[in-house]
Amino acid sequence: MLTEAMAKRITLDFLRTESASGAILAGAALLAILLANSPWSSFYFGFIEAPFTLQIGAFAETRSVLDWVKEGLMAIFFFVVGLEIKFEIVKGELANPRRLALPVLAALGGMVGPALIYLAINSAALNPGGGGAPQGWPVPVATDIAFALAALAVAGPRLPPTLRIFLLTLAIVDDLGAVGLIGALFTHNIHLAAAGEALVVLALMALMGRWRQAPYLFYAIGFLLVWGFTLKSGVSPSVAGVAAAATIPLGARKPGRPGVLEDFMESLHPYVAFLILPLFAFTAAGFSMKGLGLSDIAGPVALGVIAGLVIGKPLGVFGAASLVIGLKLARRPTGMKWVELLGVSLLCGVGFTMSLYIGQLAFPGADPSGQAQVRLGVIAGSLISTLAGMAILGWAQARRGRDPGDV
Repeated sequence: MLTEAMAKRITLDFLRTESASGAILAGAALLAILLANSPWSSFYFGFIEAPFTLQIGAFAETRSVLDWVKEGLMAIFFFVVGLEIKFEIVKGELANPRRLALPVLAALGGMVGPALIYLAINSAALNPGGGGAPQGWPVPVATDIAFALAALAVAGPRLPPTLRIFLLTLAIVDDLGAVGLIGALFTHNIHLAAAGEALVVLALMALMGRWRQAPYLFYAIGFLLVWGFTLKSGVSPSVAGVAAAATIPLGARKPGRPGVLEDFMESLHPYVAFLILPLFAFTAAGFSMKGLGLSDIAGPVALGVIAGLVIGKPLGVFGAASLVIGLKLARRPTGMKWVELLGVSLLCGVGFTMSLYIGQLAFPGADPSGQAQVRLGVIAGSLISTLAGMAILGWAQARRGRDPGDV
């Protein structure tokens, strides 16, 4: 059984890795935008759109590099997210009901707020000519854990650790909600046979969790099978990643050794943080500004995403948290001041990776204008949220040094 000290160590290791990967993600996205608008743009778009065939026995799929990163490698990202969700529910912050209400309700507020603002901007009342795209409302709902934690680490390294734990827990609940939305909204024409085969493999993986000495290779094969069947079924592979993670046991194979779930987290997380996510950012963030007019830059999709991230996200998070605390359903985390809660709420508007991923699903390749607006909105909204959150947290940290009282 994991001790409390071990649980805290796992969480701190996760925080350090996420924070360090934020700068790499930003660099990958910036490089993609520069290449997409440079004399080498044809090479960039040729690379991400190049067809690639994966064939293993009877399994054969041909997709672009961008699609393989989104549908293939990102499934590993969601597997790691699923592992962290399970760990937090069983042994971490989400296992304590007294600590659960605040981040969960704040996360729900942070999902409702940006969705309503996006829908308002893209409503028929504001776009009588039909320029709105209401199907994009899930885009500003998600929070990018890596970017948000990296910004918090830079802006407030001496702020209370409860801020980081609160942000991490909120972002995990947010990611769980985003995966649910992906499965519910972007699953079409389900092939029941393939979906049934994925469920059978998941059941076998769950049973295998009772076999303490089960080789890790068996879990890896099971994950690949679940991913392949899910891909064929028409369900988003992100759901497969989280579902497969739920079958991984926490117990150790041998006494005194780390648990199976911990081993998978520690071995996969660096590859996800420093390879898979930057590669996704590089392939998904690049868009050409050629031909973009004022109607695109100030279009309802771009404005809806920006407003959802910059206004809706902090309004929902801070508003819900203030309401919960005011009604005494939960207490403010130890040492956290109101202005610091506001700063963290602003950082929740850093959607980036998850928002780009959802944007790829909401606006497929047949809608290049919608995709360009989404990318522009996600990058601009995430950048504004980052700068605003860091400014407030930096001011709060400086204020702490001068005035120990509440702010």
